[in-house]
Amino acid sequence: MASPPRHHRTSWVHAAFLLALCCCRGGGAAPASPSPLPSPKVPAVIVFGDSTVDTGNNNAINTMLKSNFPPYGRDMAGGPTGRFCNGRLPPDFISETLGLPPLVPAYLDPAYGIKDFARGVCFASAGTGLDNATAGVLSVIPLWKEVEYFKEYQRRLRRHVGRAAARRIVSDALYIVSIGTNDFLENYFLFVTGRFVQFTVPEFEDFLVAQAEWFLGEIHRLGARRVTFAGLSPIGCLPLERTLNVLRGGCIEEYNQVARDYNVKVQDMLRRLCASRPGFKVAYINVYQNMLNLIQNPATLGLENVEEGCCATGKFEMSYLCNDIPKTCEDPSKYFFWDSFHPTEKVNNFFAKETLDLCYKEGLL
Repeated sequence: MASPPRHHRTSWVHAAFLLALCCCRGGGAAPASPSPLPSPKVPAVIVFGDSTVDTGNNNAINTMLKSNFPPYGRDMAGGPTGRFCNGRLPPDFISETLGLPPLVPAYLDPAYGIKDFARGVCFASAGTGLDNATAGVLSVIPLWKEVEYFKEYQRRLRRHVGRAAARRIVSDALYIVSIGTNDFLENYFLFVTGRFVQFTVPEFEDFLVAQAEWFLGEIHRLGARRVTFAGLSPIGCLPLERTLNVLRGGCIEEYNQVARDYNVKVQDMLRRLCASRPGFKVAYINVYQNMLNLIQNPATLGLENVEEGCCATGKFEMSYLCNDIPKTCEDPSKYFFWDSFHPTEKVNNFFAKETLDLCYKEGLL
């Protein structure tokens, strides 16, 4: 039996967060998008993953993990959309920069149809993970179901534009995948699924990497050819984790080490996967280093607070706890984090530019 991780995630802060999430309800100008770069035509941006890229799918399912209410979306022209941010997410900025719509629609949003999805679609679900058990913690969409929606999307797309055109859209699209944080912070280290009994931390990392390889193999089989895959960020530096580290203060270094170890394994897997599938290009997004650079040098982006979120106290709030009591900060552009987990729109814009720059460098665009 594996020993419990050193930082016990059933602290009063995290327990209070989950309890409140399950029982309570309620609830400036956006920065310019990255400068357009010359590129071959990309017909669509297709998105898989978790809350870092979910543009509103959780609005349509029976989960308490939602963000379709103020102050979320306060810098969106139309108000809250279900994005866990004050504004847009990286896929939105990437889509606009590539000459596509400025918002990537959620597949389950009834306001959109296949005509919209032909130019961009998001299957991501906040709270999900590579491990199916992660999705069960807050009853969200598991990754295998995102793949099933992708299959359904292709059937709809063939009816809409014809088989040949649908094949071209699917093969020439840019795929954005961001997932994995919840597998550790809302699953393994929270002790709710029992994974810590089944696996040591290195074994769980291996299990997740195998799940990622399965997923990438599936979307490749279904036609994907140009994919960006995000590694883990320094998860021990999220505001909630800093709050939990009350005795020592600062980031939880043990969690950051787990992220680094996992990222090395992911990169090894991606090299093997691409070598075995000629024509399949997967760019690894080094979110860890991109985020750490900003945390250590916040002035490079004009940030003043990299330790707390903008909403409420900024220490542990997310979803329904992220409200205006106490008052949400006046200027989120000075913050790295919007809530205790997610970046502000300004930081998302920065991440989008870093992703696009890498895509050009690696020949995906």
